[in-house]
Amino acid sequence: MGVVTYNYDSTSPVAPARLFKAFVLEADKVWPIAAPHAIKSIEVEANPSPGTIVKVNFVEGLPFQYMKHQIGENDENKFSYSYSLIEGGPLGDKLEKINYENKFEAAVGGRSVYKSSMKFYTFGDYVITEDEIKALIKGSEGVYKAIEAYLLANPDACN
Repeated sequence: MGVVTYNYDSTSPVAPARLFKAFVLEADKVWPIAAPHAIKSIEVEANPSPGTIVKVNFVEGLPFQYMKHQIGENDENKFSYSYSLIEGGPLGDKLEKINYENKFEAAVGGRSVYKSSMKFYTFGDYVITEDEIKALIKGSEGVYKAIEAYLLANPDACN
């Protein structure tokens, strides 16, 4: 097994508190409404807390049917959260899991900087390439940008 770490930053015109609420605290409600082109539903095993399993179901026609996350630590005061992708999605037979540590930081003018550190755990001697990682990120960006657009179009959402 190998481990590859990749760091990714992105900016957003939305404040960190709203992004955190949309991506973490109210994801099961917001994602299917904001990104109906990709997200069919989100099932939360129990009250979201460390160890809880969250299943994201995708609409038909996408490359993946679903993915399961295991929630790590969430810090509402620092707008940080972590989780592990443990089943489905892009894992296939080459990736055991992907750990994510994410944070929304305040930026000038009420904007945010999204920072993510990803650790890809591979099976055997497989080595994931930077191009493969960038392709996975690009696929996720469609959902992230749809959620961001939803928040911008609905100023009362996730306040």
